[in-house]
Amino acid sequence: MKTIGFIGVGVMGKSMVRNLMKAGFTVQIFARSREKVEDVIADGATFRATIAECVKGCEAVITMVGFPKDVEEVYFTPGAIFDSAEAGAYLIDMTTTSPSLSEWLYAEGTKKGFHMVDAPVTGGDVGARNGTLSILVGGDKADFDACVPLFQAMGTNINYQGGAGCGQHAKMANQIMVATNLAGVCEALRYGQAKGLDLQVMLNSLATGAAGSKQLDVYAPRILAGNYDPGFFLKHFVKDLGLAADEAEKSGLSLEVLQQTLDIAREVEAAGYGDCGNHIVMKHYEK
Repeated sequence: MKTIGFIGVGVMGKSMVRNLMKAGFTVQIFARSREKVEDVIADGATFRATIAECVKGCEAVITMVGFPKDVEEVYFTPGAIFDSAEAGAYLIDMTTTSPSLSEWLYAEGTKKGFHMVDAPVTGGDVGARNGTLSILVGGDKADFDACVPLFQAMGTNINYQGGAGCGQHAKMANQIMVATNLAGVCEALRYGQAKGLDLQVMLNSLATGAAGSKQLDVYAPRILAGNYDPGFFLKHFVKDLGLAADEAEKSGLSLEVLQQTLDIAREVEAAGYGDCGNHIVMKHYEK
């Protein structure tokens, strides 16, 4: 694989494209607004005005879009990926989406002769920038093996989870952990504030103990600084937790902490903070 099509060049996608190019891949990108990706074009990516043009001549196509409806659009719309990708191409959806949708993509894409892989990631904007993402891969094992060099350009913790949709199920488990951990960080900050503690001293004291976590390391300093710029959008956080809750319900699971955190995130999104970082859930505790 030498030429890669990349669709969905957002907060994380930009860094992923840059890391692919650093690893020696030629990358063609498509975005609805060229103006938003001029920086990546300046770094060497080739902009294509349509999806059909973007996937032409590519041995692999990566999609990293926002919502399940966006995934369906870029694959199934006439003239989009399924109609335009090269025969036998590897089609890798790195969006966090419904496991059922990943299974459907696999079934439809396989019929058309494509190699279908679901490979959501975790690690946020920092992991994308540093090329240290964790990549959770579902699909056929042979297709995973073929795509490892691509994944190694973007991440360091790369694992095959099982058949189609299993990458997404692993990501659901990840989002459950992230959500409940982040809520705990916010609650702890609010508690420390209410008791008059120096929050920075408190964080320095706790970060290396049993309460230490990625959520604490990455988001607590941003919350203290009042910096709610998105490394990961709250609206996407709500989407992911909703997908996890739906999957839990399908399996007859009652995950109360997940549901409570989802309710909080939805409340904050409804207040107009959907385009902020997911750590904006702190606003719930500041009322």
